Amino acid sequence: MTQINFDMDGTIANLYGVNGWLDAILNEETTPYREAKPLVNMARLAKALNKAQRKGNKLRVISWTAKGGTTEYNKAVTAVKIEWLNAHLPSVNWDEIKIVAYGTPKSECGNGILFDDEEPNRIEWKGKAYEPNKIFEVLATL
Repeated sequence: MTQINFDMDGTIANLYGVNGWLDAILNEETTPYREAKPLVNMARLAKALNKAQRKGNKLRVISWTAKGGTTEYNKAVTAVKIEWLNAHLPSVNWDEIKIVAYGTPKSECGNGILFDDEEPNRIEWKGKAYEPNKIFEVLATL
């Protein structure tokens, strides 16, 4: 059994492609998190994740809140991220969703495999870590 961990922003959700995302986040607006388009084919991803889970693997999300966000804003961001997952991957029954403070080392939140767009997170990870473009290739081997 392997934990399969996904970052959201820049990995499966195109937060950085939302027009004005940074200003919105600095103004503590949740709109960019809500409006982010998927970065991968969600139907294909759901099928691969459900297959991996049926084989006994655990499906997890490890994502950060906004840098410098207030407690209230981070609670709102967490809620919107969960809504996004439910809207875009409704058939996936995540074993755990961890939305943690910005900058938290992701290795403190889990082990196994990590898919993350940020190289420092992949380097810091204690297990196998991959760029998002490897998602389907890696899932096919599980």
